[in-house]
Amino acid sequence: MLTSVRSLMAATVLAGSAFVAAPAAAQEVGVEVSANAAIVSEYRFRGVDLSGGDIAIQGGVDIGLPAGFYIGTWGSSIDETTVGYGHTELDIYGGWATDISDTVSFDIGAIMYIYPNAGPGDFDYIEFYSSVGFALGPADLAVGVAYAPDQDSLGSTDNFYIYTDLGIGIPDTPITITGHLGYTDGFLTFTNDSEAFDWSIGVEVALGDILSIGAAYVDVEGDAAVDPGEVFTSDAFVVTLAASI
Repeated sequence: MLTSVRSLMAATVLAGSAFVAAPAAAQEVGVEVSANAAIVSEYRFRGVDLSGGDIAIQGGVDIGLPAGFYIGTWGSSIDETTVGYGHTELDIYGGWATDISDTVSFDIGAIMYIYPNAGPGDFDYIEFYSSVGFALGPADLAVGVAYAPDQDSLGSTDNFYIYTDLGIGIPDTPITITGHLGYTDGFLTFTNDSEAFDWSIGVEVALGDILSIGAAYVDVEGDAAVDPGEVFTSDAFVVTLAASI
């Protein structure tokens, strides 16, 4: 998601040293900085292929602020021909998260999707999101919703998304089984009736404290607005090599 693995990992290590060197003062005021990087065999956004079936390079930085607030940014390479989005996606987000109890957490925020080198037209849009997480022994369950209001970039319509994510860690192993189910109603389905389900099932393996590798089968169910034989909304087996610090 491998010729570029070495250069990506080197960049991650260098970024990590910078983050470790800077934050003694930051931690004193309750600021925490983390970073992540990944190579994916293809970039799937809610089941839809945004990298044309090709490898994508991704990465981001998160800054935890006092009182549960946070800001962050994340980016990915994408396919230049994908509905004119250009070859880069950049997301900027911020929100507030808290633990309601030892087993329940809550998160709310907003995210701006930016396509800095998109073709003619308006492609950037904002979305608001919220989720509730549950820790159930070796399992983590999240239920969330995201809403993008009417915007020119969404064809003067809106988009609603609801989803659930499940992760089950196998005790005494570095292995986690993952599952996802989502439903989209609106512009971002790329279907004829503006409705679609996406789902995935996979496995993740931690390779120490920093690296992990994962594989997942991803599919979209809906009345596709494109040739079902195209990679755009067809099913796929996605492999991920990720690092986080």
